[in-house]
Amino acid sequence: MLTNVKREDLLKEPVRHIDIKSFDVVPLVDQMGDTAFQARNLARAASILDRMQRDEDCAVILTLAGSLVSAGLKQVIIDMIEHNMIDVIVSTGANIVDQDFFEALGFKHYKGDPLADDTVLRELHIDRIYDTYIDEDELRICDDTMAVIANSMKPGAYSSREFIMEMGRYIAEKNLDRNSIVYKSFEKGVPVFVPAFSDCSAGFGLVHHQWNNPGAQVSIDSVKDFRELTGIKIANDKTGIFMLGGGVPKNFTQDIVVAAEVLGYEEVSMHTYAIQVTVADERDGGLSGSTLKEASSWGKVDTVFEQMIFSEATIALPLLAGYAYHKKGWAARKPRNFNAFLAEEAEGVKNC
Repeated sequence: MLTNVKREDLLKEPVRHIDIKSFDVVPLVDQMGDTAFQARNLARAASILDRMQRDEDCAVILTLAGSLVSAGLKQVIIDMIEHNMIDVIVSTGANIVDQDFFEALGFKHYKGDPLADDTVLRELHIDRIYDTYIDEDELRICDDTMAVIANSMKPGAYSSREFIMEMGRYIAEKNLDRNSIVYKSFEKGVPVFVPAFSDCSAGFGLVHHQWNNPGAQVSIDSVKDFRELTGIKIANDKTGIFMLGGGVPKNFTQDIVVAAEVLGYEEVSMHTYAIQVTVADERDGGLSGSTLKEASSWGKVDTVFEQMIFSEATIALPLLAGYAYHKKGWAARKPRNFNAFLAEEAEGVKNC
């Protein structure tokens, strides 16, 4: 041991999730609209998010990239699910498995130090996400639980959405913490897609499952993910996208417009509304920083109601979601339950 620091000294201050219901940010955001730079951009984006809520024909797709749940944003997303403010989630695996499902198992994320000695942390089995700590031993339990869930399923190829529904069912059956994105989405019928599902604790669990079950394996079909999300776009033509970060969730969600056209639905609409919160720069040509106006050249995003915000998500999301929540444009929205729609569609194909 390189130091006399103890694990319990470092894993003692849990991250606390922001509750947007507890304070009204509407006056602040409205005032930001009369300022400049990213404050004005954020205010315009908040008005677009509110417009999405008031458009009862619009299906709202939330995309998640970056470590958002570990950083205290879980409750914001849960509140949006509870109040029918979002209809679909497309995420990285870390947010859904390593962070949200991890917390549903009873574990926590802890406030840490970005200047900590990472060699010491490694010896103590503590993982670091900038200024947040995770107990590696507990994370291994999350990995193992994913294998347990896979072992309980009938062998075959599943979309990540279908597997995540089984995670929600597991939370219910084991009486775990239901204040979870995975569980609330399962309960409300909100599909959760993780196109790069192996790139998280799920990957470790599925590798373990497949290694120990040769010839009788559960696998994840990312093409099925793409087809299912495209099917939602075809069934509900008007869509709005609310994107936190970029990466695979962003591109995957924007691409469903083109995928629908490839399937012969030439009249499918571009995403009517679009907001992206990012710190990425567009000048390096990377997808995460590419602007929504650029996406219009690909036929993916309309440019009437689009807004980029160059901000870190832990700052921007509580303001944006809090604004839309307290404006109550969601009050008339009904649950779309796209999970039920996809189940019915699959049953119809099976019976053909």
